[in-house]
Amino acid sequence: MQGIDALKAAGCQAIYIDGSFCTDKEVPGDFDVCWDDSTVDLDFLLVSAPLMFEFGQARAAQKAAYLGEFFPCSGIAAPPTTLYLDFFQCDKNSGSAKGIVGLKL
Repeated sequence: MQGIDALKAAGCQAIYIDGSFCTDKEVPGDFDVCWDDSTVDLDFLLVSAPLMFEFGQARAAQKAAYLGEFFPCSGIAAPPTTLYLDFFQCDKNSGSAKGIVGLKL
Protein backbone atom coordinates (compact mmCIF):
# COMPACT_ATOMS: atom_id res chain seq x y z
CA MET A 1 0.00 0.00 0.00
CA GLN A 2 2.92 2.38 0.59
CA GLY A 3 3.58 2.74 -3.13
CA ILE A 4 -0.08 3.28 -3.96
CA ASP A 5 -0.42 5.82 -1.14
CA ALA A 6 2.58 7.73 -2.51
CA LEU A 7 1.05 7.80 -5.98
CA LYS A 8 -2.29 9.00 -4.64
CA ALA A 9 -0.61 11.78 -2.63
CA ALA A 10 1.11 12.91 -5.84
CA GLY A 11 -2.21 13.18 -7.69
CA CYS A 12 -2.45 9.80 -9.40
CA GLN A 13 -6.07 8.99 -10.18
CA ALA A 14 -5.80 5.41 -11.50
CA ILE A 15 -3.56 2.36 -11.42
CA TYR A 16 -3.60 -0.90 -13.37
CA ILE A 17 -2.50 -4.14 -11.75
CA ASP A 18 -0.82 -7.08 -13.47
CA GLY A 19 1.35 -9.97 -12.36
CA SER A 20 0.48 -13.22 -10.66
CA PHE A 21 -2.00 -11.50 -8.33
CA CYS A 22 -4.23 -11.15 -11.39
CA THR A 23 -4.13 -14.85 -12.23
CA ASP A 24 -5.59 -18.01 -10.78
CA LYS A 25 -2.32 -18.91 -9.04
CA GLU A 26 -3.05 -20.25 -5.59
CA VAL A 27 -0.02 -18.47 -4.13
CA PRO A 28 0.78 -15.38 -6.21
CA GLY A 29 4.38 -14.27 -6.18
CA ASP A 30 4.35 -10.67 -7.29
CA PHE A 31 2.41 -7.73 -8.60
CA ASP A 32 3.13 -5.07 -11.17
CA VAL A 33 1.45 -1.67 -11.18
CA CYS A 34 1.15 0.64 -14.14
CA TRP A 35 0.22 4.11 -12.87
CA ASP A 36 -1.58 6.83 -14.79
CA ASP A 37 0.96 9.62 -14.85
CA SER A 38 -1.23 12.16 -16.65
CA THR A 39 -2.27 13.94 -13.43
CA VAL A 40 0.73 13.17 -11.23
CA ASP A 41 2.94 15.92 -9.82
CA LEU A 42 6.17 14.25 -10.90
CA ASP A 43 8.38 16.68 -8.96
CA PHE A 44 6.48 15.91 -5.75
CA LEU A 45 6.65 12.16 -6.42
CA LEU A 46 10.38 12.31 -7.15
CA VAL A 47 10.95 13.84 -3.71
CA SER A 48 8.37 11.83 -1.74
CA ALA A 49 8.87 8.43 -3.42
CA PRO A 50 12.08 8.41 -5.47
CA LEU A 51 11.93 4.62 -5.84
CA MET A 52 9.08 5.10 -8.33
CA PHE A 53 11.80 6.21 -10.73
CA GLU A 54 14.37 3.51 -9.83
CA PHE A 55 14.38 0.82 -12.52
CA GLY A 56 17.94 -0.54 -12.17
CA GLN A 57 18.88 -4.05 -11.07
CA ALA A 58 15.53 -5.45 -12.21
CA ARG A 59 13.75 -2.98 -9.92
CA ALA A 60 15.19 -4.63 -6.81
CA ALA A 61 14.77 -1.46 -4.72
CA GLN A 62 11.08 -1.21 -5.62
CA LYS A 63 10.51 -4.88 -4.85
CA ALA A 64 12.24 -4.54 -1.47
CA ALA A 65 10.30 -1.42 -0.47
CA TYR A 66 6.90 -2.07 -2.03
CA LEU A 67 6.87 -5.87 -2.58
CA GLY A 68 6.08 -5.18 -6.24
CA GLU A 69 7.01 -3.08 -9.23
CA PHE A 70 5.65 0.27 -10.44
CA PHE A 71 5.79 1.70 -13.97
CA PRO A 72 4.36 4.93 -15.41
CA CYS A 73 1.69 4.27 -18.07
CA SER A 74 3.41 6.53 -20.59
CA GLY A 75 6.80 4.87 -20.13
CA ILE A 76 8.25 2.71 -22.90
CA ALA A 77 8.10 -0.97 -21.93
CA ALA A 78 9.28 -2.46 -25.21
CA PRO A 79 11.17 -0.24 -27.63
CA PRO A 80 10.53 1.49 -29.83
CA THR A 81 6.93 2.43 -28.95
CA THR A 82 5.09 -0.06 -26.72
CA LEU A 83 3.86 1.77 -23.62
CA TYR A 84 3.55 0.01 -20.26
CA LEU A 85 -0.25 0.20 -20.30
CA ASP A 86 -0.31 -1.64 -23.64
CA PHE A 87 2.44 -4.04 -22.54
CA PHE A 88 0.44 -5.02 -19.45
CA GLN A 89 -2.50 -5.98 -21.68
CA CYS A 90 -0.54 -8.47 -23.79
CA ASP A 91 0.08 -12.09 -22.74
CA LYS A 92 3.86 -12.53 -22.67
CA ASN A 93 3.68 -16.14 -23.87
CA SER A 94 1.08 -15.99 -26.63
CA GLY A 95 1.06 -12.31 -27.57
CA SER A 96 -2.74 -12.35 -27.23
CA ALA A 97 -4.71 -9.56 -25.59
CA LYS A 98 -5.51 -10.05 -21.90
CA GLY A 99 -7.34 -8.21 -19.18
CA ILE A 100 -5.79 -6.34 -16.27
CA VAL A 101 -7.30 -4.87 -13.12
CA GLY A 102 -7.90 -1.11 -13.09
CA LEU A 103 -8.49 0.83 -9.88
CA LYS A 104 -9.51 4.45 -9.40
CA LEU A 105 -7.68 6.08 -6.51
